[in-house]
Amino acid sequence: MAKFEVYQSGKKNEFRFRLKADNGQTILSSEGYTSKAACLNGIESVKKNAADPKRFAKTQTPSKMFRFSITAANSQIIGTSQNYKTESGRDNGIESVKRNAGKADVKDVRK
Repeated sequence: MAKFEVYQSGKKNEFRFRLKADNGQTILSSEGYTSKAACLNGIESVKKNAADPKRFAKTQTPSKMFRFSITAANSQIIGTSQNYKTESGRDNGIESVKRNAGKADVKDVRK
């Protein structure tokens, strides 16, 4: 089953989340948050907004890789995908977020 993992990383020891698919692959990652509560709010925002196709922005990197982000109602990015080699891979990633985010459990993986 898909799950959100909450963890801390970086020099500022910020809270972050990642959404992992059933196969364990990370399909969405967050920016850093200063508190765990703010990070959990970010997860709730992904769950809420994942059902709306208009919340997904498709982009291409300078190195010709494909990625996507999901935005909140205020247009702020709440999660970004990994890089994909193909547009179809990216589109499959979006479908995976739509399918899994709403029912994914939240697991704290901080040490």
